[in-house]
Amino acid sequence: MDNLRGSVLMVLAMAGFAIEDMFIKQIAGTLPVGQVVVFLGLGGTVFFGALALRFGDRLFSPALLHPAFITRNICEVGGTLGFVSAIALTPISTASAILQATPLVVTLGAALFLGETVGWRRWLAILIGLFGVTLIIRPGMESFDIKSLLAVIGVVGLAGRDLATRRIPPGISTRQITFYAFVVSILTGAILLWLGVTGDQLLVPGMTDSWRMAGALVVGLGAYYLIVMATRIGDMSVVAPFRYSRLVFALIVGVIVFQERPDTFTLVGALIIVGSGIYTLWRESRLRRTSLRAAKAV
Repeated sequence: MDNLRGSVLMVLAMAGFAIEDMFIKQIAGTLPVGQVVVFLGLGGTVFFGALALRFGDRLFSPALLHPAFITRNICEVGGTLGFVSAIALTPISTASAILQATPLVVTLGAALFLGETVGWRRWLAILIGLFGVTLIIRPGMESFDIKSLLAVIGVVGLAGRDLATRRIPPGISTRQITFYAFVVSILTGAILLWLGVTGDQLLVPGMTDSWRMAGALVVGLGAYYLIVMATRIGDMSVVAPFRYSRLVFALIVGVIVFQERPDTFTLVGALIIVGSGIYTLWRESRLRRTSLRAAKAV
């Protein structure tokens, strides 16, 4: 029952993130996307700052100067810059499909930088998944859009963030980590404004965009809360694959809201990425269970 509840919560969280992306893309048509990110960062900073203080966490501590914590925040900036820009400037279905390669890049980074053992099956799955990314981007072909590389930058940044998180000392709470993730989102928004992504001047939002910004904040915070609940009550091996449901919701949003029509290359590439990612998660879970059984036997 816990795994069922966890899976449902994960699907709801992914639906929430897809809706948040929809709001951001809609707003980016009339407001600078950097302004939107600053607003979301401020809202999340206030919420998670209050939550951290409520549980007695210190918002400023020498422990927060740990290299892994600083690296995580730097990667957060890069990942958000890339993915939010991709959402604003490219089809939401394309950006979301490429984003699904993040777990594969995390596994790749864990092998290259953290010394984790990755067998030939997972290496093959990673290579196949990256081939799926190239099918979507199609470098060298007439349909290639250089702006699609923004999503790749987002994947690299978010994967680096997840890898750095594994090296953060346990004394730094999840609430502190999340608080600073939203703090650096404010910086990210300022950089987007400076770069002029969909505009570099602060504008007064109209009523419709104000409701969209509020919706993005509420839905985004709710989705984050749901994903935390999902990972706490269910087994990761069961719950984690349901992260890929975000792509399904993104495709629905893209087709219905933005009248996108993903081509065959994009759909096939997305299926390859998702299939490779699910296999990698299944393989990691199986190896983890084998290690636990061996440890108990000893």
